[in-house]
Amino acid sequence: MEGQKQRRAAANEATIRDVNEGIERGQWPGEEDKPVGFRCECARLGCNQLVELTVREYEEIRANPRHFVLVPGHELPEVETVVERKTSGYIIVEKLDQAGEVAEHSDPRA
Repeated sequence: MEGQKQRRAAANEATIRDVNEGIERGQWPGEEDKPVGFRCECARLGCNQLVELTVREYEEIRANPRHFVLVPGHELPEVETVVERKTSGYIIVEKLDQAGEVAEHSDPRA
């Protein structure tokens, strides 16, 4: 995937990550281990699939600004690599190259 497409895919994913940050902020204190529906952070336009994980699990993923949570099968091998497959039905991907740089620069926690 050429650089412009990588940057656009990463920007789309970062937008969904911002939505998930809002979902996380909306949880009550003490509910860190309760499953929550987070949006799939893939680059597919119009993807509305939910990934169920706890706030604590989401925080572990977000500790690395290049990591995103996706529904299995939504990964783009030319932009990211799967770093973990969870038995609870989601995968964690790491953005590569220019997509990784965009992910780092667009991280609201940076």
